[in-house]
Amino acid sequence: MKEIPDKSVHLVVTSPPYFNAPFDYPGLFKEYDEYLDLISTVAKELRRVLAPGRIACFVTQDVRINGKLYPVAADIVRKMMDAGFFYRDRIIWRKPAGYIRISRRSGVIIQHPYPMYFYPDNLFEEILILQNGEYQYPKISLEHKPSQISLSELNEGKWYLSVWDITNVLPRKGRPEEGIAAFPEEIPRRLIKLFTFVGETVLDPFLGSGTTMKVAKQLGRNSYGYEIDLELKDVVLKKVGFTQTTLTDAAMDKIEVIEREDAKRLRSNLQEKVKNQRSVAKKSLSKPKLALPPKTPISASQTETKLPQTKSGWKKLRASLPTVGAVEERLNHAREKNLSPSYIRTLERLKLQVEKQ
Repeated sequence: MKEIPDKSVHLVVTSPPYFNAPFDYPGLFKEYDEYLDLISTVAKELRRVLAPGRIACFVTQDVRINGKLYPVAADIVRKMMDAGFFYRDRIIWRKPAGYIRISRRSGVIIQHPYPMYFYPDNLFEEILILQNGEYQYPKISLEHKPSQISLSELNEGKWYLSVWDITNVLPRKGRPEEGIAAFPEEIPRRLIKLFTFVGETVLDPFLGSGTTMKVAKQLGRNSYGYEIDLELKDVVLKKVGFTQTTLTDAAMDKIEVIEREDAKRLRSNLQEKVKNQRSVAKKSLSKPKLALPPKTPISASQTETKLPQTKSGWKKLRASLPTVGAVEERLNHAREKNLSPSYIRTLERLKLQVEKQ
């Protein structure tokens, strides 16, 4: 980050790659140590560019690859502390149960209701908050008034809790971030309001689709962003309004793009790998196999409990919501979010069926 002067940044909001996460970054790094080396390098640069006492926030989570869970969140904290930061806080970003992007892990125990087949669906990610030394709080004056945090917004959104309930970016067709692991704008919006004053500078060293820069601009903050994937350039420029032609405040904005020699083209290759991963996952789910101890007979009642292989949407929904409690949770969420009446009626019908059984 040689373009950024020392101690000129007031907040970092970023989400680094989740190592080689199968459905986002398959094969991006040769090995986990290479990934950790990258985090170490970034941590040292953040220590240099962040002003004293200011905050770096990482949206991240552990990742499971081929059955092995990598402690990404803990290792990021360790690397940042090695660089001189101290661990200030951690917020859990909890996603709605009905909006799990890939909900196949918990289905294993539904197909094989036996010990050792339990893999829970992941409903949360972590927002790690690290601080660059002690902060000297300024004496609040009239010039700080535009940065005042709305107490009604704070209370209504329950920002004061260590668990934030925020809907994740849904994989809808046609959105600017299609095929990109983007986090919702509500996360940087809260963090920028909570940790910076208007006119200060926000940095995202893993820019992705440009969400952090977009929100920083909306909130009257300056920003830097780094992204190695050239294929995301147009998405970022579109999000931050670079192509805007209206005569509102666009003339006041200055957007500078520096294209370095070490930039790469990654998105198409990653999406092809992700597509292959999904194909493999579908094949493995279509042919469930039950591994039993040697010489253990399978009774007729056991074979009858196997779920039928079918593409029926109703049976898939029934398999994903095996208990009354699970159906009620999904139903309450659907009503709160005003989802389609037909979907709600389907859930109500499913609830009655599960209750009878």
